[in-house]
Amino acid sequence: MAELFGREWSREDLAAMTGDISQIGGVKLAELTDGPERGVRVADCRTGGGLSFTVLLDRGMDIGAAEYKGVPLAWLSGAGFAHPAHYEPEGVGWLRTFGGGLMTGCGLTQIGAPSEGMEKEPLGLHGRLSVIPARGVIVDSEWEGDEYRWRLQGRMKQYRLFSEHLELRRTISFRLGGRDIRIEDSVTNLGDTPSPFMLLYHVNLGFPLLSPESEMVAAPHTVEPRDDVAAGGLDAWARFQSPAAEFQEQVFLHDLPADHEGMAEAALRNPWLGLSVHVRYRKAELPYLTQWRMMGKGTYVLGLEPGNAFVLGQAAERAAGRLQTIEPGEEKRLLVEIGVREE
Repeated sequence: MAELFGREWSREDLAAMTGDISQIGGVKLAELTDGPERGVRVADCRTGGGLSFTVLLDRGMDIGAAEYKGVPLAWLSGAGFAHPAHYEPEGVGWLRTFGGGLMTGCGLTQIGAPSEGMEKEPLGLHGRLSVIPARGVIVDSEWEGDEYRWRLQGRMKQYRLFSEHLELRRTISFRLGGRDIRIEDSVTNLGDTPSPFMLLYHVNLGFPLLSPESEMVAAPHTVEPRDDVAAGGLDAWARFQSPAAEFQEQVFLHDLPADHEGMAEAALRNPWLGLSVHVRYRKAELPYLTQWRMMGKGTYVLGLEPGNAFVLGQAAERAAGRLQTIEPGEEKRLLVEIGVREE
């Protein structure tokens, strides 16, 4: 059964009442045509349950703008979702084309602060994944019993001669009437040498979901500040304020417990709107959650970022013993879900 418009409908009901399921929800492929975004392929998605979002096919299959019943969920930066040709890999150049959006992928061999690789090569902020265009894109949908589900599939390859050769295969799926987005990833080392493996799901939540009334909700767990600036705001990590001039970002490192299904969860709750957005992830492969608390004017955002390392950069994570590697032929599977709840 599909829950739509306050009622449950059977497959037979919907077949009789619509000419095509796209009357209610679906996926529409398009291409952006103006400014730095020109040439970026996108997939506009509607669940029919009030949730709509855009998948950026030429930006690592990131998720850009998202709404629930007309309420924006994601923070968007002034950069827009620029074409990968505008990417600046050096240092913090990544920020020049970081559009925010509901989910930005970071990796595959570097996340976090600019760093150095094992051969002392410079590694820019958050790696290259977000600017790798998807190839082999497939959009499919079908009934699975009484549930109708859409799937977008594509693969991103990070390759450098005499270095890494990694492929990420991503499936983004949602169901008719649903309020959740499911991201299933598999990363395979296609090369013949071990490679560093770092992956972060940079979820960016903004106004009006984020406001002084909001709170971050999670099961009891340990929280550590990244630096002295964050240490000064440690008592307020779960609370928010009005935008402030010259606010310095605060980053907190969380170790959330897993539930009986092996999933960890953090959420942003807004009682004023009666909404919350949760991020659930399989803890076995993504043991860490980074929280980005940024209360600046124009940069008013909460980042909830599950990953397989913290955001200190490859060299620091290697020194801390958190850096993962992926062996030749090895495949790693990861699962993240982003969803909306009404309260």
